[in-house]
Amino acid sequence: MNEETVLEETRLDDTKKYDIVVRMLKERGVTLEEIADLTFDLQREYVPELSVKTCVEHVKRVVMKREVQNAILTGLELDILAEKGLISEPLRSILMNDWGLYGIDEVLALAIVNVYGSIGFTNFGYVDKLKPGIIKTIDDAGKASDKCNTFLDDLVGAIAAAAASSIAHRYA
Repeated sequence: MNEETVLEETRLDDTKKYDIVVRMLKERGVTLEEIADLTFDLQREYVPELSVKTCVEHVKRVVMKREVQNAILTGLELDILAEKGLISEPLRSILMNDWGLYGIDEVLALAIVNVYGSIGFTNFGYVDKLKPGIIKTIDDAGKASDKCNTFLDDLVGAIAAAAASSIAHRYA
C-alpha cells in the first residue's frame, strides 16, 4: 500500500486513525488504561460510583474524536522528528530540552480539552502543574534520555483531562 492510499483511507476513517493513535501512544510508552487511571484520579471524588472501566470508555471516546486524533498525531510526530534530528535548530534544542517557556506543547494540548469546555481547561491545568502518574514518568524519561517527550506528556494530560470532563458532563 503506497503513502497516498494510506493518506486517503485515514483521512476518511476515524476508526483507522484511532488505531494508529493508540499504537503510536503505546510505542511511546503510554496505554489508554494509564490515561484512564489519571482520569479516575481526577473524577473519583466527584463521582463515587466511578470505575476505571468507565474511565477507559471515556478515554476511548475522546481519542475517537478527529480533532483529538489530529492533535495527537501532530504532537507525537514533532517529538519523533526532534529525536531523529529532522527538525532544524533552534527548534530541535527547544523540543529536546522541553524548555518551559516554549508553550506550544500546551497550546496543542488545549486543542484537545477545548472540545470539553472550561472544566477541560481546569483539569488540564491541574495535571500539567502536578504531573501525576504516567505524566511524571513521561516527563522524567524525556529529561533522562535522548527521547523527546515535549508534546507527549501534555497530550496525555489533555486526553485524561478531556475524559474527566466528559465524565463530569455525563454525571453532573
